[in-house]
Amino acid sequence: MDLIISTEALSEACNRLSAHPFVTVDTEFLRETTYYPKLCLIQMAGPEPEDAYLIDPLSPDLDLAPFMALMANESVTKVFHSARQDLEIVWNLGGLVPHPLFDTQVAAMVCGYGDSVSYEQLVNDLAKARVDKSSRFTDWSRRPLTDAQLTYALSDVTHLVQVYEALMAQLQASGRVAWLSEEMSVLTSPATYQADPENAWKRLGGRLRKAKEVAVLMEISAWREREAQNRDVPRGRILKDDALIDIAVSAPRSVEALGRLRSIPNGFERSKTGGDILEAVERGLARDPATIPLPERSRGRGGSGSVVELLKVLLKAVAEQEGVAPKIIATVEELEAIAESDTADVPSLHGWRRTLFGDKALALKGGQLSLVLDRGRVALRPVE
Repeated sequence: MDLIISTEALSEACNRLSAHPFVTVDTEFLRETTYYPKLCLIQMAGPEPEDAYLIDPLSPDLDLAPFMALMANESVTKVFHSARQDLEIVWNLGGLVPHPLFDTQVAAMVCGYGDSVSYEQLVNDLAKARVDKSSRFTDWSRRPLTDAQLTYALSDVTHLVQVYEALMAQLQASGRVAWLSEEMSVLTSPATYQADPENAWKRLGGRLRKAKEVAVLMEISAWREREAQNRDVPRGRILKDDALIDIAVSAPRSVEALGRLRSIPNGFERSKTGGDILEAVERGLARDPATIPLPERSRGRGGSGSVVELLKVLLKAVAEQEGVAPKIIATVEELEAIAESDTADVPSLHGWRRTLFGDKALALKGGQLSLVLDRGRVALRPVE
């Protein structure tokens, strides 16, 4: 089992794969010590057994241009499982998002396999095979790769061929191919992979309640994100999440005040980084509190809690009835928004989700629909 290590060999492989209607793709990477994932291996396969390839992106004699051209080829569907991290890698290296795209994890949710079905389960159920997971957490940057690693890596894309074909057949039989297309629009948007430091605070914002705290968090989170990107190290190497929250809540304005925080390492406050943090705090405190976008949970939901609980029951009932994973129909945040407003701008009140669930949710709120027990199962009943 040979690795492709030259641009010429990669070009030949990509030319063969470009003749097929779809190609399955997977990657192996490391990101424990870096901000950006380090690509260590690319696996691709087509419908024919002989069209399965392992590409070594660490080879000094290999240019990924033919691979990027295949990822941009509109006549070939790119099939991934749980695609987001793989797509992030392609975006970072090539400035493009593979399109058209098919994510088998999302497709499985549409087909009723649960909220986050594993690749192993799909291979077992749809390809009638088993995945040897012993090489999953090995160091993919070390060379040479072992035969066990190569066998494991290749099986990820060869089994995926059968998984894709089975799921596509189910989607076509149920008339739900268009549902998946809507889901892929988020994954294929470049905005999904553009790590804007100004948005970094949103990962932690739900833990705060005051505008002043959020304002400081916005500034120190943006500072940390830029530092992590510039140094290509994980965010936590710059400053831990708990430290960011402590700084946002206490808003230290002096070296001494910063040093008193338990989450700040001893002596850290007197370093250049400590000075940068204090400057970020000042920028946050200078923001107009009226312009601070408080997280939704900070605003409270009034007396709509019982309505949300009813909508959760409705969601589960509809998901079971239609054979769709609840998570792909609506999130808890969306249910909270619907409980507050019939005109909430959420996905579950648009497109196929509205037809499947949104209209029923509004009918339940309006008293035109009831939930009843029918032989031990929740059923929907129009109100006469």
